[in-house]
Amino acid sequence: MSKNKKGIVWEDREVLFDLPYEYLKLRSGEKIFDRIEAIEDTKGNSGIKAIGLNCVISTSSKMVSSGLRGSTQALYVLATFRDNKYEFVFTNLAPNCIRHYTTVTTVHKAYVASRLYRDLRLRGAIVHNKQLRMLHLEQISLMESGVWNLSSESGNLGTMIVTNVRIVWYADVNEAFNVSLPYITIENVRYPFKISIRDSKFGNALVIHVRSTSGGYVLGFRVDPPNRLISLLSELQILHQAYTEKPIFGVEMNWNQEEPRHLSDDIEELEEIGEPRGEMGPSLYLASQLAQNKEGSNVQPVYSPYLGLAIEPLKEGFTLKSIFEVQTTS
Repeated sequence: MSKNKKGIVWEDREVLFDLPYEYLKLRSGEKIFDRIEAIEDTKGNSGIKAIGLNCVISTSSKMVSSGLRGSTQALYVLATFRDNKYEFVFTNLAPNCIRHYTTVTTVHKAYVASRLYRDLRLRGAIVHNKQLRMLHLEQISLMESGVWNLSSESGNLGTMIVTNVRIVWYADVNEAFNVSLPYITIENVRYPFKISIRDSKFGNALVIHVRSTSGGYVLGFRVDPPNRLISLLSELQILHQAYTEKPIFGVEMNWNQEEPRHLSDDIEELEEIGEPRGEMGPSLYLASQLAQNKEGSNVQPVYSPYLGLAIEPLKEGFTLKSIFEVQTTS
């Protein structure tokens, strides 16, 4: 087995068993979102496993019975790799700790939602009105017009957008004819060059070789004049190398997305509205029944079939329907 932490990213696309610890270390761009100790591999329990998120089909949690711990929750992970399917069952030896199940599900959803950072897309909804639909962590580095895509006999004239995450090209006459090439899908630019300038029937062309794991495509582009092609090649090589050294996978988690706000912070945002077009029904229920009772009185809640829950008893002559309905003035 030949694996390394530089160049091609393999960790999210494979299910491997009995790995040396060296292969479990974080690679550049990889992040730890949670760490839960005392997890048992209940089903297999043989060797150390690594499951790439791209291989995960589904995750779920179920209650299981154990002779040692009684009833506890277990995490079920269904995965597939090279035409094989795997089911993993992980049980927390501390049965009261279930937060990691939520973490696994949430991170997997974030991974699936960020595939444009890592997957090649042909004819996708990536351009709208000649504008690139930007990813959250994406920044445009270069925009080149007059770039020919040489995938057809006659070629197609279009625009190439180069960002810190990918290379995008779309046809000027039909923006739905496009390709999105994340740097992670492109072969290494070092010698022997896989991104190179090659002679073709269209003249000098820039050729991009896609990794076999992403389809193995060979894409050619032509730009005039030739010196413009050389500068574009240099820019792509620099950005591809920068991405390889510090990849951006696009999987981001914000556990605390919004700080608690004080009531005074919201007052300035309230918009003053005019007089209401309707008013609360004639039996306006202003005060709490409990608030009107004398101190020390004992008012017991009663069940309300209307709401399906227990409430304080209503004053005589009032109904829940008359309290909640809004009547318009004639």
